[in-house]
Amino acid sequence: MQVITDLSKSPWPEQRSVITIGAYDGVHRGHQAVVSDVKRLASDLGCRSVVVTFDRHPASIVRPESAPKLLTDLDQKLELLEATGVDATVLVRFDEQQSFESATDFVERVLVKCLATRTVVVGSDFHFGRHRSGNVALLRELGAIHDFDVQPRELVPRADGIDEPISSTAIRRALAGGQVELAAQMLGHAFEARGPVVKGDQRGRQLGFPTANVEVSNQLCVPADGVYAGWYQRPDGVTHPCAINLGRRPTFFEHADHSLLEAHLIDFAGDLYTEAARVQFTHFLRSERKFDGIDALITQLKQDIENARAVLAASS
Repeated sequence: MQVITDLSKSPWPEQRSVITIGAYDGVHRGHQAVVSDVKRLASDLGCRSVVVTFDRHPASIVRPESAPKLLTDLDQKLELLEATGVDATVLVRFDEQQSFESATDFVERVLVKCLATRTVVVGSDFHFGRHRSGNVALLRELGAIHDFDVQPRELVPRADGIDEPISSTAIRRALAGGQVELAAQMLGHAFEARGPVVKGDQRGRQLGFPTANVEVSNQLCVPADGVYAGWYQRPDGVTHPCAINLGRRPTFFEHADHSLLEAHLIDFAGDLYTEAARVQFTHFLRSERKFDGIDALITQLKQDIENARAVLAASS
């Protein structure tokens, strides 16, 4: 997949594009359906298939006080977009200056002059541009002027009986409730947290259950505090089953100021410090709770590991 950051010139002077536009946080099943349509139309029309997205969530600039935590960082978003098979991703730098660009100017600068757009595929509720003034109706007006058509798509419904479409907001809400299985249904893949392995207080090692302490950016989503089963992927691509504790360790701390992500790799011995970790959450096991003492905690940790081993073996 080609990643385009220079919007001052056309990357394909002799070819037009079929595009979609959006934040694409999580690259969930709704996003995947739109990209699939883009690829099909591009193939039929002899055009390039293109996703136009942003280097950060626009809300982080427009309304930082209420901007959502992200499901994916930029690297992961690009990896997931590449996996769709789209020809190119146009990465628009979204800063304060960009936030003032009108929807019409954005269309003329990016869709027309840079990408020679033939068709735009977006969700039926799509909005863009300053004050979210751009929508499907405006795109159609501009398309009549600049020779592109617009094909809105109905949003993909959830599969769990809830009458709402798949969205990044719905996935964040599922994660906030510890519903990692539901989040995976909507994402089309397990939710994954990434970060470097950092030194902790080594309490897990002292208890006989060493953990990789994964430092996740505070700009990124994590599930609710609790114990989960999942997979730990090392930089070489090798994955290990793991029991994951996400929380504030109330047995040891009365008022910890933030949650920690600790992954115990099952049947593994080795040094993981400083390496980049990818932790996939596949099953919720239990909520975090305070234990009466170390012995009770150790007993529960043993049970957590066996529970994680069992559910991972059953699902693999």
